[in-house]
Amino acid sequence: MPTKYIKQILEARVYDVVEQTPIDYAPFLSARLDNHIYIKREDLQPIHSFKLRGAYNHIVNLPAEKLTKGVIAASAGNHAQGVAYAAQKLGVKAIIVMPETTPDIKVMSVKAYGAKVVLHGDTFDQACKLAVAMAQKHAYAFVHPYDDPAVIAGQGTVGMEILRQHSKPLDAVFIPVGGGGLISGVGTYIKYLRPSVKIIAVEAEDSACLAAALEKNRRVVLSEVGLFADGVAVAQIGKETFRLAKACVDEVVTVNADEICASIKDIFEDTRSIAEPAGALSLAGLKKYCVAKGMHGKSMMAINSGANTNFDRLRHISERTELGEHREAILAVTIPEKPGSFKKFCQALGKRNITEFNYRYADSDEAHVFVGVQLSAAGDREMLIERLRSKNYTVVDMSTNELAKLHIRHLVGGRSHGEHAEKLYRFEFPERPGALSGFLKGLGQQWNISLFHYRNHGAAYGRVVVGFQVTGIEAKKLDQYMQAFGYRFWDETDNAAFKMFLS
Repeated sequence: MPTKYIKQILEARVYDVVEQTPIDYAPFLSARLDNHIYIKREDLQPIHSFKLRGAYNHIVNLPAEKLTKGVIAASAGNHAQGVAYAAQKLGVKAIIVMPETTPDIKVMSVKAYGAKVVLHGDTFDQACKLAVAMAQKHAYAFVHPYDDPAVIAGQGTVGMEILRQHSKPLDAVFIPVGGGGLISGVGTYIKYLRPSVKIIAVEAEDSACLAAALEKNRRVVLSEVGLFADGVAVAQIGKETFRLAKACVDEVVTVNADEICASIKDIFEDTRSIAEPAGALSLAGLKKYCVAKGMHGKSMMAINSGANTNFDRLRHISERTELGEHREAILAVTIPEKPGSFKKFCQALGKRNITEFNYRYADSDEAHVFVGVQLSAAGDREMLIERLRSKNYTVVDMSTNELAKLHIRHLVGGRSHGEHAEKLYRFEFPERPGALSGFLKGLGQQWNISLFHYRNHGAAYGRVVVGFQVTGIEAKKLDQYMQAFGYRFWDETDNAAFKMFLS
């Protein structure tokens, strides 16, 4: 184990600016999981994120001559605020390069700490390239968000606090992973002093760069990175952080967006605070691990790494929470198109709360119902589906269908007509002023648009579903065009939700 990091963590100068954050017991979640669950509250730092620790420790340890020109960093969120806050406290000039997709609230927060903000590109990688170039040109000191010894040591003080504050038995600590700064620092410290404590890495399943690297035993670059948990949306784990993580991580758990949303609700219910998606990531992994391993009576801790989220995102988070907790089922059910069918169908559902109910006439013989049903226990969804099928209803489970959850539930009520076939695509595009009109302009005018649905989720990326009327030959041209369009997309033409309710 790299003992030099233990010394660096013990000597880290973070307490000039950060607080020793509390560890909260989670009574409701503990009772539900039959384990002792604790939450380390890094959301209570001055910038509402652990990132201040590493940023300040890096800057305060730089030679005075390196600080004369100022410091520079690239970030869309918490690292930006950490560098800006640290620089302000030390009286150092700070420049932060942020993607143009960064929500206004985060830009304003960075400016409030006195930093100069440069908006560039749509992604972190594009912003980072400019920041590095500016650092070289103007002799600014570049502050890396995770792959730096001083940053790692600063983040490692979270682990030091955990062992100092929690002297009771501790079976496992669950740590969110993006670039790896937090887990490499915390994991190294805890494993050195208490090797019996398991270090469990938790990643969003669509940005699991550590899991991919461990599988290949080398760092890899993910071809695509999901953006819901934007605080950990990293395509490649750091070089130094991977070296340390290999030595201290026992297991990796990946979770989806719905599971993260459910954990945001869990944190609120136990602490009355609202975590950002990346902040709730580790708790989502803890819950999944407990269920998968059948654990009871164990003591486990999750690090709530931050609480910097846009208020607008809460609508989307709330919609997905019950699905993530497996407390809701989204079903598409075919019923006879005749008087009394609705009543019989509702009776078949039993005494359950209905969270959503959409109806669409199919033809003179049948109708399709898009219904959300509240569940009461594990396995209840399967029992409900079996109950409906036993009564001769055709049921399609849409609970994991992204098209259905993001778009179809808001579109039930219209179908395309005409001689042309229809192709359906789902897109993600950078969200900024004028982005939607720019997206539409990029689609061109070669094909007739037969369906369009867009919702602003308060995130850095907008989500759109578009239908096109095309013939067989034109369909091939459309596919080729989409491949070169430049946005992340999915062909949803064969999606069951589209076929049942809109095609």
